[in-house]
Amino acid sequence: MSTITPSWLRANLYKVLDQVIETGEVVEISRRGRVIRLSAEPIRDLRVLEPHPEYLVGDPDEIAEIDWSDEWQP
Repeated sequence: MSTITPSWLRANLYKVLDQVIETGEVVEISRRGRVIRLSAEPIRDLRVLEPHPEYLVGDPDEIAEIDWSDEWQP
């Protein structure tokens, strides 16, 4: 984890953002005796998923009611 100043962040903002995204390394910014941590996490937003209705052929209720107990092995 690296620690930088706000001035250095301002001068290298896009470089720091790209580094955090590419490496996953947390960057700390120290200001007035406090530390701000900059990290990147993937966005998990189901709204960006596209529907694919062609992948399910048949009645979804039939699939939900299938008894798999004979097939399942602990």
